[in-house]
Amino acid sequence: MQLIFIVSLIATLGSLYFSEIRNYIPCELCWYQRILMYPLTIITLIAIIKNDIKANIYILSMSVFGFLIGIYHYSLQKLPAIQDGFNACSDNTCTVTYVNYLGFITIPFMSLTAFFIIIILSILTFKKEKNYEQ
Repeated sequence: MQLIFIVSLIATLGSLYFSEIRNYIPCELCWYQRILMYPLTIITLIAIIKNDIKANIYILSMSVFGFLIGIYHYSLQKLPAIQDGFNACSDNTCTVTYVNYLGFITIPFMSLTAFFIIIILSILTFKKEKNYEQ
């Protein structure tokens, strides 16, 4: 659970860094990912303090949705065929690539990676919990 907290905290602070310090304007899909990531930091912190493994249900479900949005958002940035039919973002287009480290690491890629790590850690925590029950 502590690793999930660390990953979600780094993702939260990273997104705040990009928007508040680097002044990158988050698009609509970025906001959806933030809406799913930010509470994970608080939920995992409370779960750690209360020693509540059952919070994993909320963590896993929110992470799966965030991961799916991240995959879609990353696909919009990298696959031109998908970009053509998309116009849902109003103020800032979801296809803007503010960073492109090593040619493939963009902000949505970082987000979906964080959600993927949290999903894996949540599943491992579930398995750990099941072993203790037996």
